[in-house]
Amino acid sequence: MNPTPTTRTVPYITQWSGERPADVRVIERRGRLAYADERSYDRDTGGVLWRRIPSTPGKGKPEFGAVHALRQRVAMAGLLCQVCGKPADRNNNGVLWLMGEAPDAPGTWPQGLETTHPPVCQPCASVSARACPHLRQRYVTLRVRSWTPVGVHGALYRPGHQGPVLTDAAGIPFDNPAIQWVIAAQLVMRLDHFTLTDPTTETR
Repeated sequence: MNPTPTTRTVPYITQWSGERPADVRVIERRGRLAYADERSYDRDTGGVLWRRIPSTPGKGKPEFGAVHALRQRVAMAGLLCQVCGKPADRNNNGVLWLMGEAPDAPGTWPQGLETTHPPVCQPCASVSARACPHLRQRYVTLRVRSWTPVGVHGALYRPGHQGPVLTDAAGIPFDNPAIQWVIAAQLVMRLDHFTLTDPTTETR
């Protein structure tokens, strides 16, 4: 959900060219993936290993389409707007989410869908709907009443004779043993109970 480079708005979760992932060696330690020089902040409270990257927004040029791992995680876990970084809009019907696709049959869209896109505030929903080419074509707005962090998306490894071997980029649930072999880049949220709302009202 990123504006084009010609717009002035740079979403909070966008990665900048001056924010380069650290070049760290991965190893196997105690039966799971680890950094050779691992530090306490490399893992979250659940023990998941996260991509190590500096957070210096504004340094260099915005890389629209690239998501900064730490800021995405902070926005998702804290229900912050993915565009401005302030609290997402919330009313009696729930927290506002702007999704870049629309169901063919809105009444049949299943509860419990999963996303890596954090919520938004109402002013930023308006800006995004006008500025993002993808959203201009089709989008929906949701009011989410309950949600659950269910996993991560990132680089999946497997054990190898010469050390861990990168296999794929994948979404891994927290209860999957493979979570021990991933470098997480985005937090995945399940939207347990939501209502499709009128996008013209939410993005006015």
